[in-house]
Amino acid sequence: MGNLWGGAGPRLSAEKGSATMRAVSEAHYPGSGRAAPTRTHRVARPVSALAIAAALLMSGCGGKEVRQPSTPAPVQQRHWPVVTPANPVAANAVTIRAIGLVGTPYRYGGNTPDGGFDCSGLVNYVYRDMLDIRLPRTTRDLFAWQGPRIAPEKLAAGDLVFFGNRGGVTHVGIYVGEGRFVHAPSSGGTVRLDHLDGHYWRDHYTGARRVL
Repeated sequence: MGNLWGGAGPRLSAEKGSATMRAVSEAHYPGSGRAAPTRTHRVARPVSALAIAAALLMSGCGGKEVRQPSTPAPVQQRHWPVVTPANPVAANAVTIRAIGLVGTPYRYGGNTPDGGFDCSGLVNYVYRDMLDIRLPRTTRDLFAWQGPRIAPEKLAAGDLVFFGNRGGVTHVGIYVGEGRFVHAPSSGGTVRLDHLDGHYWRDHYTGARRVL
Protein backbone atom coordinates (compact mmCIF):
# COMPACT_ATOMS: atom_id res chain seq x y z
CA MET A 1 0.00 0.00 0.00
CA GLY A 2 1.29 3.50 -0.73
CA ASN A 3 1.47 6.48 1.55
CA LEU A 4 -1.80 6.74 3.48
CA TRP A 5 -1.69 10.49 3.23
CA GLY A 6 -0.06 10.93 -0.21
CA GLY A 7 -1.12 13.41 -2.83
CA ALA A 8 -3.46 10.95 -4.55
CA GLY A 9 -5.53 10.50 -1.38
CA PRO A 10 -6.38 7.26 0.45
CA ARG A 11 -7.32 4.13 -1.47
CA LEU A 12 -9.01 1.91 1.07
CA SER A 13 -11.37 -0.92 0.18
CA ALA A 14 -13.49 -3.27 2.19
CA GLU A 15 -11.73 -6.27 0.59
CA LYS A 16 -8.32 -5.35 1.99
CA GLY A 17 -9.52 -5.53 5.61
CA SER A 18 -6.92 -6.27 8.24
CA ALA A 19 -4.10 -6.58 5.68
CA THR A 20 -4.49 -2.85 4.93
CA MET A 21 -4.14 -1.91 8.58
CA ARG A 22 -1.01 -4.06 8.99
CA ALA A 23 0.54 -2.54 5.88
CA VAL A 24 -0.21 1.02 6.97
CA SER A 25 1.24 0.47 10.43
CA GLU A 26 4.50 -0.94 9.01
CA ALA A 27 4.77 1.65 6.23
CA HIS A 28 4.42 4.71 8.48
CA TYR A 29 5.93 3.49 11.73
CA PRO A 30 8.52 0.83 10.74
CA GLY A 31 9.92 -1.28 13.50
CA SER A 32 6.86 -1.03 15.68
CA GLY A 33 6.50 -4.81 15.35
CA ARG A 34 2.76 -4.57 15.83
CA ALA A 35 -0.13 -4.57 13.41
CA ALA A 36 -3.02 -2.21 13.73
CA PRO A 37 -5.95 -3.79 15.59
CA THR A 38 -8.77 -5.31 13.60
CA ARG A 39 -12.39 -5.14 14.58
CA THR A 40 -15.41 -7.15 13.57
CA HIS A 41 -17.65 -4.22 12.71
CA ARG A 42 -19.52 -3.31 9.58
CA VAL A 43 -17.12 -1.84 7.02
CA ALA A 44 -18.01 1.58 5.66
CA ARG A 45 -18.10 2.32 1.95
CA PRO A 46 -14.70 2.71 0.26
CA VAL A 47 -13.33 6.21 0.13
CA SER A 48 -14.15 7.93 -3.15
CA ALA A 49 -11.47 10.05 -4.75
CA LEU A 50 -14.20 12.49 -5.76
CA ALA A 51 -15.46 12.75 -2.20
CA ILE A 52 -11.92 13.42 -0.98
CA ALA A 53 -11.32 16.09 -3.59
CA ALA A 54 -14.62 17.90 -2.93
CA ALA A 55 -14.13 21.20 -1.07
CA LEU A 56 -16.67 23.79 -2.11
CA LEU A 57 -18.69 25.19 0.82
CA MET A 58 -17.52 25.00 4.43
CA SER A 59 -19.10 25.75 7.78
CA GLY A 60 -19.13 24.89 11.47
CA CYS A 61 -20.65 21.79 13.00
CA GLY A 62 -24.33 22.59 12.60
CA GLY A 63 -23.73 26.34 12.79
CA LYS A 64 -24.16 29.07 10.22
CA GLU A 65 -23.08 28.28 6.69
CA VAL A 66 -19.88 30.00 5.63
CA ARG A 67 -19.40 30.64 1.90
CA GLN A 68 -15.98 31.19 0.40
CA PRO A 69 -15.36 33.93 -2.18
CA SER A 70 -16.08 32.75 -5.71
CA THR A 71 -12.46 33.34 -6.80
CA PRO A 72 -10.26 33.09 -3.66
CA ALA A 73 -6.57 33.88 -3.93
CA PRO A 74 -4.29 30.82 -3.88
CA VAL A 75 -3.03 29.75 -0.48
CA GLN A 76 0.47 28.34 -0.26
CA GLN A 77 0.45 25.06 1.63
CA ARG A 78 2.73 24.79 4.61
CA HIS A 79 5.15 21.95 5.23
CA TRP A 80 3.55 19.39 7.53
CA PRO A 81 6.16 17.20 9.26
CA VAL A 82 5.34 13.54 9.85
CA VAL A 83 5.09 13.21 13.63
CA THR A 84 5.05 9.67 15.00
CA PRO A 85 2.21 9.25 17.54
CA ALA A 86 2.98 7.96 21.01
CA ASN A 87 0.80 4.94 20.20
CA PRO A 88 1.15 4.27 16.45
CA VAL A 89 -1.15 1.23 16.46
CA ALA A 90 -4.00 3.13 18.12
CA ALA A 91 -3.43 6.17 15.90
CA ASN A 92 -3.59 4.03 12.76
CA ALA A 93 -6.82 2.42 13.95
CA VAL A 94 -8.42 5.84 14.51
CA THR A 95 -7.11 7.22 11.21
CA ILE A 96 -8.27 4.32 9.05
CA ARG A 97 -11.69 4.20 10.71
CA ALA A 98 -12.19 7.94 10.27
CA ILE A 99 -11.21 7.87 6.58
CA GLY A 100 -13.47 4.86 6.06
CA LEU A 101 -16.43 7.00 7.18
CA VAL A 102 -15.91 9.60 4.44
CA GLY A 103 -19.18 9.95 2.55
CA THR A 104 -21.41 9.20 5.57
CA PRO A 105 -24.33 11.70 5.64
CA TYR A 106 -24.22 14.69 7.98
CA ARG A 107 -26.95 14.85 10.61
CA TYR A 108 -27.11 17.31 13.48
CA GLY A 109 -26.87 15.35 16.74
CA GLY A 110 -25.91 12.15 14.87
CA ASN A 111 -23.28 9.76 16.21
CA THR A 112 -23.59 6.51 14.21
CA PRO A 113 -22.80 5.47 10.61
CA ASP A 114 -26.43 4.46 10.05
CA GLY A 115 -27.92 7.64 11.50
CA GLY A 116 -25.26 10.08 10.27
CA PHE A 117 -22.81 12.31 12.13
CA ASP A 118 -22.29 15.82 13.29
CA CYS A 119 -18.69 16.87 13.94
CA SER A 120 -18.37 15.91 17.61
CA GLY A 121 -20.52 12.82 17.07
CA LEU A 122 -18.00 11.60 14.49
CA VAL A 123 -15.09 12.12 16.88
CA ASN A 124 -16.92 10.35 19.70
CA TYR A 125 -17.90 7.40 17.53
CA VAL A 126 -14.42 6.76 16.08
CA TYR A 127 -12.65 6.80 19.46
CA ARG A 128 -15.33 4.76 21.16
CA ASP A 129 -15.64 2.22 18.36
CA MET A 130 -11.92 1.61 17.82
CA LEU A 131 -10.37 2.19 21.26
CA ASP A 132 -13.29 2.25 23.73
CA ILE A 133 -12.31 5.80 24.72
CA ARG A 134 -15.25 7.91 25.91
CA LEU A 135 -14.76 11.57 25.04
CA PRO A 136 -16.94 14.61 25.85
CA ARG A 137 -19.90 14.87 23.47
CA THR A 138 -19.86 18.53 22.47
CA THR A 139 -17.22 20.47 20.55
CA ARG A 140 -16.87 23.00 23.36
CA ASP A 141 -16.35 20.28 25.97
CA LEU A 142 -13.84 18.51 23.74
CA PHE A 143 -11.86 21.73 23.42
CA ALA A 144 -11.92 22.20 27.21
CA TRP A 145 -10.82 18.59 27.77
CA GLN A 146 -7.57 18.06 29.65
CA GLY A 147 -5.55 16.77 26.68
CA PRO A 148 -2.39 18.80 25.93
CA ARG A 149 -2.57 21.62 23.39
CA ILE A 150 -0.60 20.91 20.22
CA ALA A 151 1.13 23.38 17.89
CA PRO A 152 0.24 22.88 14.20
CA GLU A 153 3.74 21.70 13.26
CA LYS A 154 3.57 19.06 16.02
CA LEU A 155 0.26 17.50 14.97
CA ALA A 156 0.19 13.70 14.83
CA ALA A 157 -2.42 11.32 13.46
CA GLY A 158 -5.36 11.03 15.84
CA ASP A 159 -5.11 14.56 17.27
CA LEU A 160 -8.29 16.64 17.41
CA VAL A 161 -8.28 19.93 15.46
CA PHE A 162 -10.68 22.77 16.29
CA PHE A 163 -12.14 25.74 14.41
CA GLY A 164 -14.24 28.74 15.35
CA ASN A 165 -14.88 32.48 15.23
CA ARG A 166 -14.13 35.36 17.58
CA GLY A 167 -12.63 33.18 20.28
CA GLY A 168 -15.45 30.62 20.20
CA VAL A 169 -15.06 26.99 19.12
CA THR A 170 -17.71 25.63 16.76
CA HIS A 171 -16.18 22.71 14.88
CA VAL A 172 -13.85 19.71 15.40
CA GLY A 173 -12.19 17.09 13.22
CA ILE A 174 -9.64 14.25 13.42
CA TYR A 175 -6.16 14.93 12.06
CA VAL A 176 -4.89 12.12 9.79
CA GLY A 177 -1.50 13.45 8.67
CA GLU A 178 0.14 15.75 6.10
CA GLY A 179 -2.14 18.66 6.96
CA ARG A 180 -5.37 16.72 6.35
CA PHE A 181 -8.29 16.04 8.67
CA VAL A 182 -11.57 14.10 8.57
CA HIS A 183 -14.69 15.93 9.75
CA ALA A 184 -18.45 16.27 9.36
CA PRO A 185 -19.23 19.81 8.12
CA SER A 186 -22.88 20.76 7.94
CA SER A 187 -22.63 22.51 4.56
CA GLY A 188 -20.99 19.62 2.71
CA GLY A 189 -23.71 17.11 3.49
CA THR A 190 -21.29 14.26 4.24
CA VAL A 191 -18.20 13.35 6.25
CA ARG A 192 -15.19 14.37 4.20
CA LEU A 193 -11.42 14.86 4.09
CA ASP A 194 -10.10 18.44 3.93
CA HIS A 195 -6.79 20.27 4.26
CA LEU A 196 -5.86 22.63 7.08
CA ASP A 197 -4.46 25.01 4.49
CA GLY A 198 -7.87 25.40 2.85
CA HIS A 199 -8.97 29.05 2.86
CA TYR A 200 -11.70 28.71 5.48
CA TRP A 201 -9.97 26.19 7.74
CA ARG A 202 -6.66 28.04 7.87
CA ASP A 203 -8.39 31.30 8.83
CA HIS A 204 -10.61 29.69 11.48
CA TYR A 205 -8.21 27.20 13.06
CA THR A 206 -8.24 27.64 16.85
CA GLY A 207 -6.02 24.83 18.14
CA ALA A 208 -5.63 21.10 18.72
CA ARG A 209 -5.79 18.53 21.50
CA ARG A 210 -3.99 15.22 21.82
CA VAL A 211 -5.98 12.17 22.91
CA LEU A 212 -3.44 9.37 22.40
